[in-house]
Amino acid sequence: MTDSIKIRSQRRERYTEIKLLIAHPMENGRNRDANGELIPAHFIEQVLIKLNGDIILTANMAGSISKNPFFTFRLKAGTSGDRLTVEWTDNQQTRDSVEHILD
Repeated sequence: MTDSIKIRSQRRERYTEIKLLIAHPMENGRNRDANGELIPAHFIEQVLIKLNGDIILTANMAGSISKNPFFTFRLKAGTSGDRLTVEWTDNQQTRDSVEHILD
């Protein structure tokens, strides 16, 4: 999968605000399609966020998160030019990652 992650960063006085939007169906395996058949589970299991190559956040998730999850967090550190990398892996072993240079 490519281009499933959108990142925005904005430098504030004392922190950098990071916003992530991940395009993913996040099916929990309990929903049914129009024919009444169960839709197979397909959800993000783990999100890793790295700053200049160092892991700063690991999120272990399950199927109860909404479609196209949106996350916001703040970095106390983070200066202009730092590299923020976001990676995700789902329960079908699909992966995606993107690198973002902080403003």
